[in-house]
Amino acid sequence: MAKQSKQDSSRTVKIHDQQMHRGNGGELHQFAEDGMPVLTTAQGGPVADDQNTLKVGERGPALIEDFHFREKIFHFDHERIPERVVHARGYGAHGYFETYESLASYTRADIFQRAGEKTPVFVRFSTVAGSEGSADLARDVRGFAVKFYTKEGNWDIVGNNIPVFFIQDAIKFPDVIHSVKPEPDSAFPQAASAHDNFWDFISLTPESMHMIMWVMSDRAIPRSFRFMEGFGVHTFRLVNAKDESVFVKFHWKPKLGLQSVAWNEAVKINGADPDYHRRDLWEAIKSGNFPEWELCLQIFDQDFADKFDFDILDPTKIIPEEILPVQPVGRMVLDRMPDNFFAETEQVAFMTQNVPPGIDFSNDPLLQGRNFSYLDTQIKRLGSTNFTHIPINAPKCPFHHFQQDGHMAMRNPVGRVNYQPNSWGEGPRESPIQGFRHFPSEEAGPKVRLRAESFNDHYSQARQFYISQTMPEQNHIADALTFELSKVRTPVIRERMVSHLLNIDETLAGKVGHALGLREMPKPAPAAVPTRQDLDASPKLSIVENGPKRFEGRKLGILVTDGTDAALLNALIAAVTGEKAVYEIIAPKITGVQTSDGKWVEAHQKIDGGPSVLYDAVVVLPSADMIADLIRESTARDFVADAFAHCKFIGYSEAAMPLLEKAGITDNLDQGVVKLGAEKDVKTFIGELGKLRVWAREPSVKL
Repeated sequence: MAKQSKQDSSRTVKIHDQQMHRGNGGELHQFAEDGMPVLTTAQGGPVADDQNTLKVGERGPALIEDFHFREKIFHFDHERIPERVVHARGYGAHGYFETYESLASYTRADIFQRAGEKTPVFVRFSTVAGSEGSADLARDVRGFAVKFYTKEGNWDIVGNNIPVFFIQDAIKFPDVIHSVKPEPDSAFPQAASAHDNFWDFISLTPESMHMIMWVMSDRAIPRSFRFMEGFGVHTFRLVNAKDESVFVKFHWKPKLGLQSVAWNEAVKINGADPDYHRRDLWEAIKSGNFPEWELCLQIFDQDFADKFDFDILDPTKIIPEEILPVQPVGRMVLDRMPDNFFAETEQVAFMTQNVPPGIDFSNDPLLQGRNFSYLDTQIKRLGSTNFTHIPINAPKCPFHHFQQDGHMAMRNPVGRVNYQPNSWGEGPRESPIQGFRHFPSEEAGPKVRLRAESFNDHYSQARQFYISQTMPEQNHIADALTFELSKVRTPVIRERMVSHLLNIDETLAGKVGHALGLREMPKPAPAAVPTRQDLDASPKLSIVENGPKRFEGRKLGILVTDGTDAALLNALIAAVTGEKAVYEIIAPKITGVQTSDGKWVEAHQKIDGGPSVLYDAVVVLPSADMIADLIRESTARDFVADAFAHCKFIGYSEAAMPLLEKAGITDNLDQGVVKLGAEKDVKTFIGELGKLRVWAREPSVKL
């Protein structure tokens, strides 16, 4: 009998073009045409399509009956406790949003009806891939989620600092996040995409190429939350009182302009201060330098959308601002830190489904899936459907409903009535006039799992983003790709990625291929749609082209010793303060120094705790008597050498020359290294700092 069972176990039969193999335990294993096991649900049901959610027609809304998507996304949402599965490391602040003018012609949303209207907000910034304990300066997407406490309930714009995403359909979200998280067998790397799993997934997912250009750019290593843009990512609808609708994309523009750091700088910041972004936001708000953003809208109708070759429902695409300029509609100011990090920042629950009357959804398949997923995620993470009872999540407007009981119920319906309709004339009622009304779009089509052909151009906008960057920024993208792919141990994955890059830009692909040491270039990856070569560069996509042109909001590091020239130091402090910037004094000892006028100046940092990577520009003001001691400090030499290598402006006094020589930079002095011989030189130096970096220096330092 055992012999017969063994023979049975090796018997293979053909069923519906798949191989059914009976295992030793009697179970049937299914194999696809290529010999690989068939993907199934957790219940064992074979899956026909794991790439697309079930929709009404190829461009229609997602269907709740998609049991495979529900099971997959529910399981993904419940993978981690208690921290978030994604966006675990975050930091938040309170503030307000002020409306500039009425938008009643576009939307009935109360928040946009009156000029000067102020609405409380809470904002949470975050990284995507790392755990709660990871460092701030990982190369990663940054979450930019805003909760408006409007008079019609909470409205959440759950966005990122990058306007596109890796995938076009929410059913792939567990896959992209699984791939970027630490590999499950080794549990590393932490908060890093430089490993085989991530690049294997990306190289097999051409739709991610536009996002990859952004993530490999300096956008993924911002200098501060205060210096980055935010985007709603998806296309939404605005609906007015007449139930007329237009499409809209949401943009947050920082008042202080855009700024990022160099990769070498980011690595060192993570070592010197892994809480760098958190500390920056905390110190800015506590000092009264309140960060500010403008909310800008791209508003367009169906006729405008139909003119594009790409689909406005595709979350991997943007509408360049040169084609459709943004319209500022209000400003957001963050002016108060939470009283308790856990109670507010950690427990805040954002959901894309939270929209007031007058804001509605499009059929973007990624947005449709997020609407479905976020509620389940919050219930799992916060332990109960009553997470809105937590103060940070509770509306600030009056609210009335019949939801009751459950874990953590802090309030229940009062009195006899907890249902409707009822005969008692009590309790809240629906209001067809004031209530939320979905835009009555007409939808028709078969129930299908398909990706619309209008979603098929995966390379044209990736190319447009790349050619829109300045030469230093393009070099940074090539360097980032080279670094990341050099950590990939599987050669075929590296080659596959270079084959995609050939469809974006041959020069970029050549740089990366050469740096990786490929013996021969692969053929370009098959493209469903040929890359368009006629798309114009979009200067709005460059950080350098959209720099602040001023030093406001930045930080100057001033290295001093006993005997430092008091007049120069005081002139520097006055000038940088006048620019609405801040400074820190770095000294050999944390107690401080005695300057040339005999006064004591307290230090903010000891030299080995205040490296130049923490500052936007530096000044070195030692005294002639103390320079010999300073030269012996390796951290002092690093302070100058790193600042030079990171293309920062450096001010120095004559007494500092031996330190510059010891750091090895005197042979390459440029316009960014400024001698401060008198107080008038200080004004000139501070005026130059608005440029932030001396990019012309970069080829000579070769980081």
